[in-house]
Amino acid sequence: MKKYLVGGAVRDQLLGRQVKERDWVIVGSSVEEMIKQGFKPVGKEFPVFLHPETHDEYALARTEKKVGHGYHGFEFYASPEVTLEEDLKRRDLTVNAMAQDEDGTIIDPYNGQDDLKKRVLRHVSEAFAEDPVRILRIARFASRFHDFTIAPETMKLMQEMVGSGEVDALVRERVWQELERALCEDHPERFIEVLRECGALKVIFPEIDALFGIPGSIEWHPEVDTGIHLLMALKRAVELTNDPVIRFAVLVHDVGKSLTEKEKLPKHHGHCEKGVVLVKELCRRLHVPKKYQDLAELVTEHHGNCHKALEHSAKAALKFLERLDAFRRPKRFENFLIACKADTQGRLGFNEHPYLEADFLKNVYEKCAVIDTKEIIEKFKGEEIAKEIHKKRLKVIQNVIGSSL
Repeated sequence: MKKYLVGGAVRDQLLGRQVKERDWVIVGSSVEEMIKQGFKPVGKEFPVFLHPETHDEYALARTEKKVGHGYHGFEFYASPEVTLEEDLKRRDLTVNAMAQDEDGTIIDPYNGQDDLKKRVLRHVSEAFAEDPVRILRIARFASRFHDFTIAPETMKLMQEMVGSGEVDALVRERVWQELERALCEDHPERFIEVLRECGALKVIFPEIDALFGIPGSIEWHPEVDTGIHLLMALKRAVELTNDPVIRFAVLVHDVGKSLTEKEKLPKHHGHCEKGVVLVKELCRRLHVPKKYQDLAELVTEHHGNCHKALEHSAKAALKFLERLDAFRRPKRFENFLIACKADTQGRLGFNEHPYLEADFLKNVYEKCAVIDTKEIIEKFKGEEIAKEIHKKRLKVIQNVIGSSL
């Protein structure tokens, strides 16, 4: 029985990156022997165990065979006779198909170290095409290792997988899982770019794919293409926040522009309201968590009004804050402003452009938030309380606007 450190831990170690998780492969053992040594079995589809002390994952060396369609269509075989090289061959990319023995020696039968030096993401074998999740994984790896390129033969294989309909079998929960992980990386726009290049974006995220080629008014969008604006806004969101919830809202905020009638282009009147319908459908289809959907809908529906905040009267500004539920949900309001800032600065030549509209809304919100509501509650009753709070907030905003004239 021999154990080997495998996968991402070996890769990240060679890249000089922090190793967050350690996975191990056991060669020459059996389920019975692992249990006898105190390992806890946790694998549902193949033999995986937790170490009794470190809780690292240990898996028996295994091979796999495609027997059905999609992610779950595999038959696994694990036994003491399966070699380390056979186990590594079933992995997705050469940079993930390396192992390290207990003496520190790197076992690299598929030239992963060479691809690390060349900064290339390359499939290990033709078996890559048997699992559609690998398309999502390679797109996510591209968002993490943004200076890596995808080997031409690997991209060709991915395109063939899309063409064969294999991507249609993706489990929606897994699609969301990979997107969420990509949104936590430094370059989530690469996730979108890779999926689009191989053709999977149109299948998995049709609402987003449809934005590419849709023109925007050059007056407001010098980059013109709405899909390009989307990628630029997402890049700006990464610079402004590490919160994937905000980044997701930025990713989908303009999907309504795909519904604009051709004769009305490049203007997109009503795209905010139209977009909410598409965001709801996307979130329903992928089982997107509520906190993501909530902010995404808010940003999609109201980002246009946010960009016009300096044109608002005091009454309109207060009504807008109330529609955003800013006084009861200040953190969400703050996240909304960050997303809108990413949108307005995610344009050609606007990356460092001041977003005065957000500054204005934040200023009036903060001044309204310090109003002593306790005193009002003591003096008034019933509906008069809300009316008095509204009146005081309105006066505050009128003063802010008046002092800026």
